[in-house]
Amino acid sequence: MKRKKELIPQPRSAFIRVKCPSCGNEQIVFSHPATQVKCHICGEALVEPTGGKGRFNCEILEVLG
Repeated sequence: MKRKKELIPQPRSAFIRVKCPSCGNEQIVFSHPATQVKCHICGEALVEPTGGKGRFNCEILEVLG
């Protein structure tokens, strides 16, 4: 299925609010990270890069815009 061409295309990436499974800390991460994203409190890996959309190892709470 082809995408309909838009004059101004919408981005396929977004910022996402996630919750750490170990300590419960909530933080905002990018959906397509270039490097591993770790929790600011306990250091557990939350998102791993895959060359496109990241692999999430945590609970996704909300997609922000």
